Amino acid sequence: MSKDENYKFQNSILKKLDGLLGGMLAEASSEEDFTGKAGKSMVLRLPSCGSKRVGLIGLGKTASSPASFQRLGEAVAAAAKTAQANSVAIVLASSKGLSNESKLSTASAIASGTVLGIYEDSRYKSEPRKPKLNSVDIIGLGTGPELEKKLKYAENVSSAIIFGRELVNSPANVLTPAALAAEASTIASLYSDVLSANILSAEQCKELKMGSYLGVAAASANPPHFIHLCYKPSSGPIKTKLALVGKGLTFDSGGYNIKTGAGCSIDIMKTDMGGSAAVLGAAKALGQIKPPGVEVHFIVASCENMISGTGMRPGDIITASNGKTIEVNNTDAEGRLTLADALVYACKQGVDKIVDLATLTGACIVALGPSIAGVFTPSDDLAKEVFEASEVSGEKFWRMPLEESYWESMKSGVADMVNTGGRQGGAITAALFLKQFVDEKVQWMHIDLAGPVWNDKKRVATGFGIATLVEWVLKNSS
Repeated sequence: MSKDENYKFQNSILKKLDGLLGGMLAEASSEEDFTGKAGKSMVLRLPSCGSKRVGLIGLGKTASSPASFQRLGEAVAAAAKTAQANSVAIVLASSKGLSNESKLSTASAIASGTVLGIYEDSRYKSEPRKPKLNSVDIIGLGTGPELEKKLKYAENVSSAIIFGRELVNSPANVLTPAALAAEASTIASLYSDVLSANILSAEQCKELKMGSYLGVAAASANPPHFIHLCYKPSSGPIKTKLALVGKGLTFDSGGYNIKTGAGCSIDIMKTDMGGSAAVLGAAKALGQIKPPGVEVHFIVASCENMISGTGMRPGDIITASNGKTIEVNNTDAEGRLTLADALVYACKQGVDKIVDLATLTGACIVALGPSIAGVFTPSDDLAKEVFEASEVSGEKFWRMPLEESYWESMKSGVADMVNTGGRQGGAITAALFLKQFVDEKVQWMHIDLAGPVWNDKKRVATGFGIATLVEWVLKNSS
C-alpha cells in the first residue's frame, strides 16, 4: 500500500489498476485510511468499467498461513454477497516469494474460504436466500493438474464442513439419534466401495454391557443409536488403524441436574453433538478422497440426555463396558459417560491411535475462549501429528496439561470414580476421566471443542475439527 511522493502506488499491480481507474483507487485508499491491515477492506463502485466494483482486502504484513488466505476467501464472499455479484476475480497484489507449492496451497485456501463464506444454511427459513455468485477466478497462482488436484481436495473438505455445519445447525426435533444414525448410513452407502456402517441398537449395546452410555440414554423417548462406520481402502495393505470418536448428544437438558440460569446455554444444546458432526464430516470427506494404507473407525454413541421417571439420578452407580463403576454425582456431566463406552469399543477394534472430540466442558471455553479447542494427550508424538495437521487446516488448538494429581478429586467413596470433580480444572478432570477407558497401548487424544464448534455472534455452527481430522488421517496414510 506504500505510495511515492506523487501519492501513486509503488506496487506494480496496484499501480496498473489505479492507472486504469484514473487514480481513483489511490485517492480513495488515502481518504479511507486503508493501509492493508488484516480484516480491513474497501470497495469502490465503478460507473463505466468492465467490472462493476473493485475492492481491496487487507491481509496484514505477515500473511502466510492457510488460515490467512482462507479468511481472504471469506472476505471476498462477504463482499460478493453485499454486491449480489455473479462473478468475482481475486489476485494478490504481490505473490513474490511464494514457492510453487505455496501457490497451490494459497489458491486452495482462498477457494475453500470463498465456498464456506458464500454458504448460508437456509433450510429452516420460509424464504431462503440463494447466493448469486457463480464463478470465482483466482489469478496469478498457477494452472495445471496439480492445482486441479488441490482444488478438488478443497472442494471435498469444504463440502464435508458444510455437511457438519448442517448437522449441528439442525434442531433436536429434527436430528434425533435415529436421524443422526441415518445420516451416517447414507454416507456409508454413498461411498460403499470404502465405507461400511454398523448401527447398534440399545439391546445390542446392553449385550456389550455399555451401562455408562445407556444410563444417559435411559430417560429419553428417542432410543439411542450407537454408530460405527469403518473406512478401508479398496486395495493395498493397511499400515495404520485409527479411530475417531465423537460425542453425539443430539440434545442435553442436563438431566435431573437440569441446566438453569444465565449462561447455561440450554437453548443451543442441539450443538452437543458437535464432536460427532466432526467425525461424520471427516468420514464423508475421506469417502471421497480415498486415502490408501489406513483403516479408520468412526464411532458415535448417540443419544439424548432428558428427564423422566426412567432417567438416571444423581447418586446412581453405573458400570461401563470395561467393568469400571461410576458414581453419578452430576447428570449434566453426561458426555463423558457416553464417551467412556465409545472409547472402550474403539480400543476393541484393534486401533493404534484414537482421537476423540467432544463439546465436553464449559471450563474449556473459560480457559481458551470461543475460538480455540483444548487438546489433552499423554502422547507427544500424537500431539505433534495433530498440530501439524492443524497448521494446514488453519484451525486453532492448544495443548492442556493432564495433571494426574487432579484425579484425587474424582475418587468415590462407594464406586471406582465419580463423574465430576468440581469447578476447578474441570476440563482437565474430564479428560482424566476419559483416560480411564483407553487401553494404555493405544495412543489417545481428547479434543474439547465446546468453544469453536459454534459461532455465537452469527448463531450458526462452524464445522470445526473436520479439516484437521482429514489432514491428520492423510498424514497417517501411506
